[in-house]
Amino acid sequence: MRSPRAVPTGAGGAGGAGGAGGAGGAGGGPGGAGGGAGGGPGGVGGAGRDGRAAGGTPRAALAELLAGNRRFVSGQPIHGHDVTAAAASASGDQQPYAVVLGCIDSRVPLEAIFDQTFGSICVIRTGGHVLDRAVLGSIEYVVDELGVPLVMVLGHERCGAVASALDAVRGGRRPAGSLAHLVDQIAPAVHEVGVDDPGAHPMAIRRHVLRTVAALRADDLLAAPVKAGRVDVVGALYDLSTAQVTLLNPAP
Repeated sequence: MRSPRAVPTGAGGAGGAGGAGGAGGAGGGPGGAGGGAGGGPGGVGGAGRDGRAAGGTPRAALAELLAGNRRFVSGQPIHGHDVTAAAASASGDQQPYAVVLGCIDSRVPLEAIFDQTFGSICVIRTGGHVLDRAVLGSIEYVVDELGVPLVMVLGHERCGAVASALDAVRGGRRPAGSLAHLVDQIAPAVHEVGVDDPGAHPMAIRRHVLRTVAALRADDLLAAPVKAGRVDVVGALYDLSTAQVTLLNPAP
């Protein structure tokens, strides 16, 4: 969501990724789109029916997402969005390798910033990437039924939903209508960073991403495959100015 205020991002160090341009934290080289499936069939995150585009593992899926963002940032995307690609994706079952939960901000088109073609990733967008039962059920579906091995929660700088929550907490007034629901879900992150800090907005954005990651990792249907290493849930931030995606550490 668009924020009326331009507040510089305060994203901390990436969890080994060093931004979209870094080669490290994704766990080795970028996973090729035609990577082998590996592993046995069935099971959440298993490669027999699922996750084949990026090798079937959380590490390979994350590597491919970050490699796609590097292509996008460098101005060398390899995937075009045209009717031919759409038609080609219609044959056979869908085989996405990741699901990305992001904000509705029009400046953050998820398939584009990760240079992904039709059928490669599932995308869910809500104001401030707020997690509710419909979103959670959708993520559970793609993990359990489609075998997707990676869930990414992507926040972005200057998020308007977080700015609204910050304003509501500071002023002690909830907004009208259903916007109040979004604010209520983001407010705990605002309280954790403190409203009087000059960097409250970017810190709250980061904290809200990490809280969302923690909630997903603790979900009843996701906790077991996450613990077993078949699925991973990661948090990241998108820089509007550079178009780079940076991984977040799982701790403040």
